[in-house]
Amino acid sequence: RHSTWTENLKKLSANEHVGEIERTIRTLKERGRCIINTLPFSTLLKRILIEMMYHVMMWLNGFPARNGVSAKFSPREIVTQVRLDYNKHCRVPFGTYCEVHEHPNPLNTMTARTKPTIAL
Repeated sequence: RHSTWTENLKKLSANEHVGEIERTIRTLKERGRCIINTLPFSTLLKRILIEMMYHVMMWLNGFPARNGVSAKFSPREIVTQVRLDYNKHCRVPFGTYCEVHEHPNPLNTMTARTKPTIAL
């Protein structure tokens, strides 16, 4: 007889805990706190916090898990079929102040050609 994924599910009451899930949540929070403590801001906007957690998840899922499905492919690569690219994903650390070019057709005027931004 073949087992289905529904037979492997565990039913938990409100006071029970799953150790692996709680450890993953704790790891995410710790990585987020590490990034927050490197930022020069005293308060953070909600959007920055959300993007920071996306950033943390991207890097945690960007490498193959020790006991994962594949020893060669990361969970991110399996799901999205996009490999992390050093030139694209490691250009600027999270939360860095950047000057970004915005004009697709630059004019020969004295107006600013860049905008101040924060790398998310």
